[in-house]
Amino acid sequence: MDLSAVRGATSDRRVRVAVDVMGGDHAPEEPVHGALIHARAHPEDDIILVGDEIRVRAIAGLELPDNISFVHASELVAMDEHAAANVRSKRDASINVAMRLVRDHDADAVVTAGHTGAGVAAAILHLRRAPGVKRPALAVQMVTETGPFVLLDIGATTDPTGEMLYQYAAMGSLFAEQVLGVENPRVGLLSIGEENGKGDARIQLATKLLQASDLNFIGNVEGKDLVVHMADVVVCEAVVGNVVIKFFEGLSGFIFGLLRKEFERKPFGPPAYLLMRPGIRRIRRIFDYELSGGSPLLGVNGTVIITHGRARRRMISYAVAVGAAAARAEIPEAIARTFERVPRASAGAAVAATPEPSEAVQ
Repeated sequence: MDLSAVRGATSDRRVRVAVDVMGGDHAPEEPVHGALIHARAHPEDDIILVGDEIRVRAIAGLELPDNISFVHASELVAMDEHAAANVRSKRDASINVAMRLVRDHDADAVVTAGHTGAGVAAAILHLRRAPGVKRPALAVQMVTETGPFVLLDIGATTDPTGEMLYQYAAMGSLFAEQVLGVENPRVGLLSIGEENGKGDARIQLATKLLQASDLNFIGNVEGKDLVVHMADVVVCEAVVGNVVIKFFEGLSGFIFGLLRKEFERKPFGPPAYLLMRPGIRRIRRIFDYELSGGSPLLGVNGTVIITHGRARRRMISYAVAVGAAAARAEIPEAIARTFERVPRASAGAAVAATPEPSEAVQ
């Protein structure tokens, strides 16, 4: 999430961010150090480290800033475990403890690099879905030359119905309008062709629902349209969205790798690099996905930020910053206040029953 675009992030309200330091490929070391980086740089934020307190204190060390506290959790949901089942059975898992802190108003946001499915399942279990929301969605801001657009869902739940895609569009539009300040955001459905009728049955149903709504629906968009900012909100199902963002990340790394090899070629590569270095640094910063920190989970009654499982301390620190900014911006409250005025799909429009969270979360 682009912190500079969050309108509510300028608030001076003190917030409390619960960090699930047991989640992620490099836990607990990297999440602990990432949280400490943010805590030292932002004394106005209170950071709660949630996890095995003995291990966490040993990693954190003795010289801690005053805005760091600890909450013990005796269990964790590992990256290779079944998400929903273990969230329900491991009541003292760090992700559950962190979510309960928000539920009980002892924290304002949760940040986790753990299993995405576990984060979504725990949010649904403890925070509950916002009124009228069938499923939550993970949103991310994608870069273009003329500014970011919102892409969702990128991995919250799989196999949505057309009505659920319609709701994603409504929540994404509210996010872009209420939080990012985009007036009358353009909404597009990511599909295999821009013509009406292209795409599977759920895309076609979502198209009919969006055409009948008061959202600024521009129709289908294709993969090639993502980089030219054709829409301010792009909606897709989770598998497609996750593939899109990881392809973007991999492609940017591949391109910069090719450039590095060219600049290493003598005799002209090194001096060419010296001339182009300022511009390359600016471009690299645009494509630096770690700066995004993490993705907000839209549609639950609380601020939840889910970041990469492979995130190290630098990205964790940005994710904590995103959590603090999102809490100040009151993103869930904005969705809850305004979702009721979004035209709802008729009860007969859905083409499939909504699974329970344990079935939906992968």
